[in-house]
Order: sequence, then structure tokens, then C-alpha cells
Amino acid sequence: MLNTMTEAPAGAPGMKASAEAYRLATRHSARVRRLKVALPLAALVIAALFVAISVVRTWLPADLQVESASIEDGKIVMRNPAISGRNDDGISYSMKAERALQDMKQPDVITLENIKAKMPVNETTIAEVVAATGIYDRGKNLLDMVAPFTINLNSGLEAAFRSAHLDINGGSMQTTEPVSIRSPEASIVAQSLRMTDKGRVVIFEGGVVVDVDPAAIRNREK
Repeated sequence: MLNTMTEAPAGAPGMKASAEAYRLATRHSARVRRLKVALPLAALVIAALFVAISVVRTWLPADLQVESASIEDGKIVMRNPAISGRNDDGISYSMKAERALQDMKQPDVITLENIKAKMPVNETTIAEVVAATGIYDRGKNLLDMVAPFTINLNSGLEAAFRSAHLDINGGSMQTTEPVSIRSPEASIVAQSLRMTDKGRVVIFEGGVVVDVDPAAIRNREK
């Protein structure tokens, strides 16, 4: 089998070197197969976040429906803000929060508290985002998720973050705290994550553990 090797006889340094090279090659091959299954999961999660942000950027605060609004400490406080509608493909989306705070001195900065959103990632995939706090700077096109949040896709994928910083214009995302992405096929756990080039490059760092169902690898290789 590919992942099985035989120790080279003693006194055969050339064979030992070949065996070590073979061992490293098989480990690398196995790692590549695992990542071919696991990395698309990360791409879907990141796509879900950027879709959610595009909705916020388009509609806040002009078409935001609110239960009530008041001015407190120099901020417009909107209670139970909500937006909903359909995208260009006719798929429904919605977002609601307990409060939206807009600084009167910095009207582009909007803070959302206790957020729940459902957004279409593509024609068949719906993402549900649940977050404690998100701060969106519409002028700079930056989003700071400063408290734990989760993303669940209807495909069974679940992702948990403690925080994240997204630069929409730069197409980058970064978190220096642990992240966990799981699906029925595979899971990735890491201490930090960096994404660049609009999701084309994803780097997991710090005690990265990738676990893939062998059946998923076999199905991808058919």
C-alpha cells in the first residue's frame, strides 16, 4: 500500500536515504489529498462572510427597518433593525439584530449587536451567520468581528471563530484567535488564519489539525 514502507537493511545508506525520501513523499501526498477535501470548506466559509458583508454594505442604513430609534451618547441607536429581500437569482436573504449603533460624528461606522443573518452563497448553499458584535466601516470597507461568531451552511458545514478582521477592498481576512471549520467530510482546527487574494490563498497557522473521512478522499479521487 502507498502508506506502508519497509525499513532498509542495516549498512545500506543509499537505501536508507531512498526510504526516507519515500516516507516524506507519501506523507506529503496524503497531506495534499486531505487538503483537497478540507480547503474548499474554508473557501465556502469565507464566501459566506463576503456575501453577508455585501448585503450590509448595500442596504445599511438607508433601507433598514427598525422598531424604534433614539439618540444616546452621540449615537443613533436603532432597536431591532432588520433587512430582507431577494438577490438577483431570486433567493431570499435576511438579517436582523438587537441593536444598530451609528456614531453621529462617524456616520460610516455602524455597530451591530446580536446579529442573525441568512444569506445565499450560491444557488444551492445558504449560510446562517450568528454573531455577538460586528463593527462595519462603510467608508473604509472594513469589518471587525470583535466577539465570537458562527457560520452554518445548509450543507452541514459549521465554522466557529472568536474574532476576525476583514478588508473588503483588499480581499483579505485575518484572525489571530482559534478557528474551527467542520463538515461531515472533514475538519480543520487552527490557532489562527490568514486569507488573501479574495480567498484564493488561505493559510492556517499554529497547531493545525486536519481530519478527513477516508471515504471523502476516495470519492474525490474517482
